[in-house]
Amino acid sequence: MASSPDPLNTSEPNPRCDPGQQAPDDGCAEEIAEIKALRTEVNHLHRALESHPSIDQARGMLMTLGPCTPDEAWEILVEVSQHSNTKLRAVAEELIATTEGEPLPGPVRAALGEALRRRQSATG
Repeated sequence: MASSPDPLNTSEPNPRCDPGQQAPDDGCAEEIAEIKALRTEVNHLHRALESHPSIDQARGMLMTLGPCTPDEAWEILVEVSQHSNTKLRAVAEELIATTEGEPLPGPVRAALGEALRRRQSATG
């Protein structure tokens, strides 16, 4: 059974190009830069996949508390993240931890309260 070609692979790798070597051969610099960029992108995608369930759970919590739509819950999380200078993933994890009795950190608590007040005054 033949495997289908990778649609992202536009050319065969140059066997002389080793991303770990100190002085790459001529013509390898571009290929090595692309490999490094792809590795960085893969790492970012892995982190996004790992944080996705936490963010979805926090959105669900906000939808229940709000009540609000999934998009509005996302906007609230983003706003809290920006105003508390906390990564969005961390905001989600801290919100989830409150279900186990953990207090919400001060900056996140303040930003969440303000975001919910702003949303309430805009809708009501």
